[in-house]
Amino acid sequence: MADRLVKLPGPDHPITIETNPNRVVVMLGDRMIADTRNALTLREAKYPAVHYIPRTDVDMTQLVRTAHETHCPFKGDCSYYSLAGGGDGAINAVWTYEAPYPAVAAINGHLAFYPDRVEITEFS
Repeated sequence: MADRLVKLPGPDHPITIETNPNRVVVMLGDRMIADTRNALTLREAKYPAVHYIPRTDVDMTQLVRTAHETHCPFKGDCSYYSLAGGGDGAINAVWTYEAPYPAVAAINGHLAFYPDRVEITEFS
């Protein structure tokens, strides 16, 4: 993507990233897509919290890279994956910032899932 405006999180648009102490499991029907005790939870402004899961804890064989891309001025350029064999709801169901801006560098190497397309469960 071309050069983009970079915005820094601040009082008007806060972003926090914390280590999630719980086990996080992502399922698509009866298929386990991810299972981790190393998730990060990103909270951004008034949006719902998002779990970012390390790639090493995701079954990447079930993901198919797509050409879809978006841009967030706070996080950077975003790439997407679909979930193989998951139907229309699984298209672009997974996203990642492969070169996130410095303010959110912790999410590098992590994937996030749309919670309305997969089942995300936290176990304490």
